[in-house]
Amino acid sequence: MRPDRITVQIKRVYDPVNDDDGMRVLVDRLWPRGISKEQAKLDEWATDLAPSAALRRQFHHDPNRWEEFRARYLAELHAPPKQAALATLVARADSGKITLLYAAKDRDHNNALVLKEVLAELLAG
Repeated sequence: MRPDRITVQIKRVYDPVNDDDGMRVLVDRLWPRGISKEQAKLDEWATDLAPSAALRRQFHHDPNRWEEFRARYLAELHAPPKQAALATLVARADSGKITLLYAAKDRDHNNALVLKEVLAELLAG
């Protein structure tokens, strides 16, 4: 049963695990370097919500390409396959909190920020 209110937070997969993380979901297409599955303490690895391989390669974590990446990733997230995956993720969030995990060093330009934005829209609607 889904709680009435779900909160979404983001953090690097390398950040310490907290008891209040809720459902921990890795949202990168590639497994992060230098961390084991045991260390990551994931509830889910949602590769189906990650940016496409082509989009990931095009962005290459270049802040100068952020606006284009964001627009293209938003378009991907609003497509039916990813909408279904988003709905499934929300339905599974039985703790009331989802922590989206990403590996990028840049905390201001990463796919988890965009995904959090889309989840907030979905949860508000």
